[in-house]
Amino acid sequence: MIRKYLLLSASAAVMATGLVLPATAQEDTEDELRVEAVTVTATRRAESVQDIPLNISAVGDQQITEQGFDELADVLAYVPGINIVDRGGRQGNPLIVRGLNADGLGSGDGNNNGGGTVATYIGEVPVYLDLKLNDLERVEVLLGPQGTLYGAGTLGGAIRYIPKKPDFAGDTFEVRTELYQYSEADDVSYDTGATFNKALAPNFAIRGSIDFENDSGFIDYPFVVREIGVSDPDPDFSDPADVAANLRRITDADSEETISARLAARWEPLPWLDTTLTYYLQQSDIGGRRGSSARSTVPAGDYELAKRVEEPNEITNQLLALEVVADLGFAELTSATGYSRFNDVGQRDQTDLLITLEYSYEAFPTFTSFTREKGREARINQELRLVSTTEGPLSWIVGAFYNQFEGAGYSAEYTPGYAAFAGFNRPDDLEYYSQAFSKLEESALFGEIGYEITDKWTVAVGGRYYQYDLESFSDVDFPLFDPGFLPVGVSSLEDSLRSDFAAGSPNGTERTGQSDEGTLFKFNTAYQFTEDLLGYVTVSEGYRIGNQNGVAVCPAYDPTDNQQGACALLPGQQFGPGAGDISTRDESQYLPDTTTNYELGFKSTLAGGRVTLNGAVYYVEWTDPQLTSATINASIPITVNADGAESKGFELSGNWLVTEDFSVRGSYSHSEASLTAPAPGLVGTISPPGFGTVLLDGQDGDRLPGSPEDQFSIFGSYVHDLPSGRTLTINGGYAWQGDVLSRTGDLGGGLTLGSYGVANASAVYDAGKWQATLFVNNLFDEYYETGVVSSPLFNQVLTDSDGGPVFTRSFYTYVGAPRAIGIRANYKFGE
Repeated sequence: MIRKYLLLSASAAVMATGLVLPATAQEDTEDELRVEAVTVTATRRAESVQDIPLNISAVGDQQITEQGFDELADVLAYVPGINIVDRGGRQGNPLIVRGLNADGLGSGDGNNNGGGTVATYIGEVPVYLDLKLNDLERVEVLLGPQGTLYGAGTLGGAIRYIPKKPDFAGDTFEVRTELYQYSEADDVSYDTGATFNKALAPNFAIRGSIDFENDSGFIDYPFVVREIGVSDPDPDFSDPADVAANLRRITDADSEETISARLAARWEPLPWLDTTLTYYLQQSDIGGRRGSSARSTVPAGDYELAKRVEEPNEITNQLLALEVVADLGFAELTSATGYSRFNDVGQRDQTDLLITLEYSYEAFPTFTSFTREKGREARINQELRLVSTTEGPLSWIVGAFYNQFEGAGYSAEYTPGYAAFAGFNRPDDLEYYSQAFSKLEESALFGEIGYEITDKWTVAVGGRYYQYDLESFSDVDFPLFDPGFLPVGVSSLEDSLRSDFAAGSPNGTERTGQSDEGTLFKFNTAYQFTEDLLGYVTVSEGYRIGNQNGVAVCPAYDPTDNQQGACALLPGQQFGPGAGDISTRDESQYLPDTTTNYELGFKSTLAGGRVTLNGAVYYVEWTDPQLTSATINASIPITVNADGAESKGFELSGNWLVTEDFSVRGSYSHSEASLTAPAPGLVGTISPPGFGTVLLDGQDGDRLPGSPEDQFSIFGSYVHDLPSGRTLTINGGYAWQGDVLSRTGDLGGGLTLGSYGVANASAVYDAGKWQATLFVNNLFDEYYETGVVSSPLFNQVLTDSDGGPVFTRSFYTYVGAPRAIGIRANYKFGE
């Protein structure tokens, strides 16, 4: 298979060489038209993306505006080799490069790292954030492991948001607004914002932007109980009066209100010294999930989610970043300092988990449970980097990196009315309380040396030494059995957990520690076959740190204890009465994993500059991959390590300036990602009837979940000149992806999500200082599913103590946005 990919890539390179030759004649007879390549700084030097011997995609501000991109999912639909599992704004959305993902698709609750295989940067600072794409210079997407220059979390690649810096040249002010409506929404959505730049002195300027987005949403929650613990969540759904007496409908429940703002000050006190201080804020209030229960046990439509309670979530991200760049003559010194904070507080329906534990919660006729969660993260980053600037065959980079992270959070589970029903003394109905705190310190030294062997042949080698120390505390309490239990707020979690552990608290506070160190390697060689054809070979490595699972370790097995067993087993620990009921793995924590990437690629410019065609073929070896599984007791989601996996495939992207007025760009990628060794207990599932936990083994060759094997996109733009220098531009784009598995090898009742394609179109009237755009997203109103929670095996109907039905609703899918029609406009002052 790899041989086939190498031949494909080589054939494309030969085609590129052939196409370059006749272009020379065209240059003598036609006005020179050339595709404008974006300048990027991904290699820590400013270079054209066409001149860098790495697989980098860059989306500039013009393309962001042209295609109406609002967030990262919009961008990545048009970048080959990368996929985003779009679950809406309520929780983090996994980023998957080249199929490097072994986590089964799920709810994403508590996710704030984008899946962990792709690092995201805002400027020079690593921080995960699905940043609104306002006032950006460009978005850079680096495909393949980037461990030497970018460090942890770059198993698959890295994404960089590059904001526009304050400009010393003059003052500008821009206002913008947007109105649109989804075909399935009751209300109109809108977005409004402004950007300014003010030069206060020849060497001092400030720049700021603020945007407010009110997205109406389009998902209804038709079955929310009127009073938790009193109203029947499972009335006779065929009787409108019974439904109305117990349930209420929330329309457009997945609404999102977001404030995104940035303020930057740039000062150049000396000609060789440039400093920029920037503050970022993004705060989102999300009403609910972007899901569909059309596949579940209750009568729900395509854009209806059968949750029993509202599920709001408030997410706040803040970043303070200081970048200092000094031109030392022989090299450029960069200091990048960042302090970021993340806070979220939310509520979600927990009923399905509890009624499927088979602990008799479902016996309570009006049983509904909800969880309130709160989390906080803080991170300090510092990087010092020296990049050579002298002429000559030798170039180099050397640097140091430090990262300190602290995270704390709790999950409080309430079961209103159940304590009285079951005979417990718990007036607040707090049934379950889990809490966790972790602290990570990471440091690294890195460097890269490049040498021009000839004027056409270059070689570069790089390395990184890293070490980290991780300390985590976690605890789980069952307040129904402890009337005196008092929950602790998130701000006091660290002190409380540390003191409980030091005192040997009977509450069972657990501490896990993890330390590791290692080295990463990179090799790259490139050859400039002609002025317009560059070929390269890269070998690179990436890594991701381990962590604890946030689940307390199980006590010794006691057959007489029927208390809920939501806990983690250690290797060799007994969990049942059978002789074989012995754990073979550590459910409390997981270890680091690494990737090694082997890549052959080319960059080409054809037809006298009118066409660019780039491609790469790759093979990625994944060692000790971190995989999502579940605890044997209570099926709590956890992460474990498997032996190995791999990914192989190719990527192509191109631009064609057909005429001065008409341009086309497109991309195609194919990847095959699978296990390379058995993975015991990989997929947690159940054995109906009932919900007894079954762990299934992954096998060598099982396809990995979460991303399609094939992706394709195309975009075209035609500019028509109007009188008085105005223009009318017609844009159209189409992005398609193949089917996606929800679980490795489609095991355990996994769902295969069907392929889909989404078309967008717009017409832009440009009058110079102002623009107006009419747009249609999802032109053909395609219904498509982007993720899944649970499996069809959970579609069961239980019985309460009165003999009434109890419908489980664990199984649902995430869905993409229906057709949206809107208009956007902007006006620029001072230009």
